[in-house]
This record gives sequence, structure tokens and C-alpha cells, in this order.
Amino acid sequence: MPELPEVEVVKRSLNSKVQNLIIKKVKINDGHLRYRIDKNKIKKLVGLKIKKIKRRSKFLIFFFSKNIIMLVHLGMTGKFFFINQKKIKFKTSFYYTINHKKDQKHDRIIFILNKEQKLIYNDVRKFGFIKLLNYKNFNNCLHLKNLGPEPLGHNFNLNYFMHYIKGRNRVIKDILMDQKFVSGIGNIYANEILFLSKIKPSRSVKNLKKIELKKIIKFTKSVLKISINYGGSSIKDFSSSNGKKGSFQQHFQVYGRKDEGCFNANCNEKIIKSKISNRSTFFCSKCQK
Repeated sequence: MPELPEVEVVKRSLNSKVQNLIIKKVKINDGHLRYRIDKNKIKKLVGLKIKKIKRRSKFLIFFFSKNIIMLVHLGMTGKFFFINQKKIKFKTSFYYTINHKKDQKHDRIIFILNKEQKLIYNDVRKFGFIKLLNYKNFNNCLHLKNLGPEPLGHNFNLNYFMHYIKGRNRVIKDILMDQKFVSGIGNIYANEILFLSKIKPSRSVKNLKKIELKKIIKFTKSVLKISINYGGSSIKDFSSSNGKKGSFQQHFQVYGRKDEGCFNANCNEKIIKSKISNRSTFFCSKCQK
């Protein structure tokens, strides 16, 4: 599942391609996504301009004219393709290289735009979803209203962290991946953040010191920013709409590196793989305490 950096790159890619374009037609090939597409609702987008696209946590939010909002979650395999005026197809997401014949099988919704361009929502496993909302009800959307602060924002700070974990006895990796605590961090980046913070993923938050909380905040922000700059992590051939593949996976310190040597100087240990809450967890037993 794409995490915050990958969704942020998709957002930027889409804004560069479709912002200010107008929906001329909506073609639904298969509306049976995680939530069934309401054909009558989605066709109300016809004639509306895509004013801007934002990201909240792992969600994409399309803002249209007439105060209409389209909320998109990519699930496991959701992706957008963009076809320009010259009929050239661009990726904006991940999972496999463009294959016109195979892609068409999983093209669920096609937004036909002005200037003879297209925006295609493709989803192999159909765990993603698309919902239409009215701007007035936007803040009460169940998918968004309980999300924690954005990790790159000012609200994700030491005071917030200390207040949230007070009286809790959960392990730090679970807390980092809890979208009610902080939004957008998934398994990959939780592993990387904790390695750089030198904190064992199974540590209870009640035993963390203030200096350790500061490290987690610091490396959360730096890891996510660096990953965005690298275009995200190409675990399965992620690339932006310009065809640039994400390359942050080349800089993984621990994730996916079971039995490989720790990168820290003066450490001869190998990376260990374990399970926390049924999720693969990677760490160095010497460097992370």
C-alpha cells in the first residue's frame, strides 16, 4: 500500500497534468471497487473543472467547481494513468510498467477531459475507492475526521506526542502506524524512522524518554521529506507521471534487509526480521534499544 510520500508524489504529478481541466464525460467500466461507485453521483462531475488536488494522509482529494469533492484512496493496487493530447500514456503511480493490453482489463473508470485528454483510474485488486462529497460535509467525512495531524506539519510536535501517549502502554511501532495518532505513516517508513531514532520497534511508549520522542519527530519529518524528494519508494515500480521512478528504496536502512549487515559504523550485527501486530518489522538488535 502506498504511504504518504508515494501519495504526495501522485498528487503533485496529477496537479501538473490535470489541474484546470474540465470533465467532459465519465465512463464506468467497473464500479465495483471497495465501495460501489454511484453512477448517478459520479456523472455529476461532467462539466466541472478540476480546481486543485490535495493530499490528506494517504488520501487524494480532488476539488472541483461547484463545491464538489472527490475523495480517492488507492488501496493496494489503485493507480492513475494520464493520456495527453498526443495519446501518450503516463503513469502516476506504481506496481508494473505500462502494458496497454493488460492495463485495459483493469481500467475501472475513465474521466474524459477537454483537449482530448484522459484520466484513468486503474485498480487490479479493487481495494481502492472513489467517493463524491459536498464541500459542506467534507470535514465530517468518516474517512478523514479522525485522522491525526500530518507528520510534516507543525502540529506533530513534542507536546502533542507526550500528551497522546500519556497513560498508554502500546509499542512504538504500532503507535507510529496508527492513523489516529499521526496520518500517512505505514510499515515501510515506521521501520526506517525507528532505526534512525535508535529505538527498538517493540519498545512500549510509556518507557520512552523525552529525548527519544524528539528523535522520532525529527526523523519522521526528515525521512518523509527525503523520500518525497526521491519520488517515493519503488517497491513495485512506482513512478511519477513524468516516468521518473521512485528511488528511496535504494536508501532503506532496514526495511526488507533481513540478514544483511547493519549500515551503522562499528556495528557487525545483521538486520533482524520479526512480526509486530502481524506486520513485518526490521531492526538492528545492537543499534536499537
